[in-house]
Amino acid sequence: MRCERCDVSLELKSHGPAARFCSNRCRVAARRARGNLPVEMTSRNCWTRADSKRPIRSDGSPASSTNPLTWSSYSEAKASTAGDGFGIMLGNGIGCYDLDHALIDGQLTNSASEHLAAISEPILFTEVSHSGDGLHIFVSAPESPGIRRSGFERYTRARFIRVTGSAFQLQPT
Repeated sequence: MRCERCDVSLELKSHGPAARFCSNRCRVAARRARGNLPVEMTSRNCWTRADSKRPIRSDGSPASSTNPLTWSSYSEAKASTAGDGFGIMLGNGIGCYDLDHALIDGQLTNSASEHLAAISEPILFTEVSHSGDGLHIFVSAPESPGIRRSGFERYTRARFIRVTGSAFQLQPT
């Protein structure tokens, strides 16, 4: 395992969750770096708070992935303390590929690399998912039916994706 921020080697623990950072300094710096989402995503009123994977309004009441009246701006969703995070509603030109188990020790798996190479839409932002070993690849895409296969999903409408803001840098090909 390696530190998510500075790439220093980490000790393996015999129990408990694996460490993600080498120090509090790296943990805080990584946390502060979050939120560098592209304006193509943050300028839209398609954000909600999250209660686990369930979308909720900034006041804590339920939100709907199909009712824009229950959504808010990025700044409002981020500022609210309701729930335990925030996320984006897909549609209106924004889609997301959700790759489960795409990372091992912070490195792309062969399967994830193949999926990424097959993405033809412009990539807006790539982040490490809430699980720590998956990826969300946000793309500019027209609305179309979703795709769901083992460990791989693609949605472009009427779907809530919890956002971590923990950027993952894709290597140029």
